Amino acid sequence: MTTFAVEQLDTVQLASGSAIDGMDLMSPFVWQEDGGYRMMVRAVPNPLGPHDPTGIIAVCASEDGLTFTVDPRLAITPGPGADDVGGCEDPTVVLVAPGDEAGAHRYLVYYTGVDATRSQGAMILASGPDLGDLTKCEVVLKAPPGEGNIKEATLARTPAGEWRLFYEYAADGASRIGMAAGLTAQGPWTVQPDPFGIRDDSWDNWHLSTGPIVSAAGQDPVMFYNGATHDARWRIGWVSFDPQFTRVTGRGLEPMLVPPPAVDRAATDIAFAASTVMEGQMIALYFSIEDRILRRALIRRYDR
Repeated sequence: MTTFAVEQLDTVQLASGSAIDGMDLMSPFVWQEDGGYRMMVRAVPNPLGPHDPTGIIAVCASEDGLTFTVDPRLAITPGPGADDVGGCEDPTVVLVAPGDEAGAHRYLVYYTGVDATRSQGAMILASGPDLGDLTKCEVVLKAPPGEGNIKEATLARTPAGEWRLFYEYAADGASRIGMAAGLTAQGPWTVQPDPFGIRDDSWDNWHLSTGPIVSAAGQDPVMFYNGATHDARWRIGWVSFDPQFTRVTGRGLEPMLVPPPAVDRAATDIAFAASTVMEGQMIALYFSIEDRILRRALIRRYDR
């Protein structure tokens, strides 16, 4: 039996004096590179005006994984295309090394583009040799009529070298998790059956959204996913898959991480997972609470 325990919680802070000072922060995608930490994060004006973008994406650096400095160059901003003129959200980064998939060193950044009406979100791919020099490449996935808001990309690689793209989509007034398969980290992507669904009698009985995937040798890959009730009280749980992501092999009964009571009762009741890095035997899970504060949880896995 597998379980996960949160053993430490820390606040993630950004140094003052940047272009995103005073904004709400969410979707912290953190990874380790060149002996340090880097992060792409969504920033949202507070208060959000009727003509403000729903997000801009900044890139940050840190030595300890908790205190970050913000690059003065914003990495991704809205427009000029119609698919993201309303905002840029939810960055997910894949590093492509020289020779891997026959490419030079570059960054692939999947993000959510929001249209001008804020009614439709599409999955967009940007790429470049530097996070300050990204080119918007293509719309990867866009919802068919009757669905909407394809967002929150999570990528994972199978032992055979194929890729899986997990994403959130909207259907019938709720969020669900979809999955697509591709031969490379850039696709092209072929939509597969949903990897798992809601549980009618549980804390994740209405909404589901993707979270980061942890893969370790000899263990099934685990996604720290986001789930919610009808009133959108989001919590973080876990689900494991076989290595090819064809079936679920385990799923936590209760949420693994619940947000603390908000100081302001009107604040959003949400904890939302975004990324992980390994710190020795511990999993460092980066997430946001209240759609404005960044946190890190150190998590230990137990098997018995």
